[in-house]
Amino acid sequence: MLKIGLTGGIGAGKSEVSRLLASYGAVVVDADRIAREVVEPGTEGLAAVVAEFGEGILTPEGTLDRPRLGAVVFNDPERLRALNAIVHPLVGRRSAELEAAAGPGDVVVHDVPLLTENGLAPLYDLVVVVDASPGTRLDRLVRLRGMTEEEARARMANQATREQRLAVADVVIDNDGPLEALEPRVRAVWDDLRRRARAGGAAE
Repeated sequence: MLKIGLTGGIGAGKSEVSRLLASYGAVVVDADRIAREVVEPGTEGLAAVVAEFGEGILTPEGTLDRPRLGAVVFNDPERLRALNAIVHPLVGRRSAELEAAAGPGDVVVHDVPLLTENGLAPLYDLVVVVDASPGTRLDRLVRLRGMTEEEARARMANQATREQRLAVADVVIDNDGPLEALEPRVRAVWDDLRRRARAGGAAE
């Protein structure tokens, strides 16, 4: 088994790279998706979040009101740390379960947005960073996700810098251009990962 940590700043295109790798045969462990699952109604995660932040972060139906919670934590580092202290251990536990279910020759890709911020690089055989310039990312967030420029800049500022991500990268996928230029780059990385997995995961 080859354990890959996949990360990239918001708007860099990490989700598209993750989708492509899954289509090639990677076992993708998506931290964002798991983070949503561990705070679904009836979970210990949601109960802990409500205990910390109050019932005001729930919708009338009893689900987590993500925009409201996001408004609380994204401009308050202390509250964000409190949320992460609840969610991250639950995500880690579930991620370990999914990884354990993979086969010995599989490439397991952990899709982790905050890999750099949380110092998780040593957990993986290789770290793959999807990279795009701040200007490209800002344009995508405004044009494709409907954020205001102020919202987009705030989200970007709450993450690691480009330089910090590149410092932990073993492999960098350049996604500063159009989508059609991305697929062959990801395919080349996938071929290399498969080769490494067959060789026993040794870095070269």
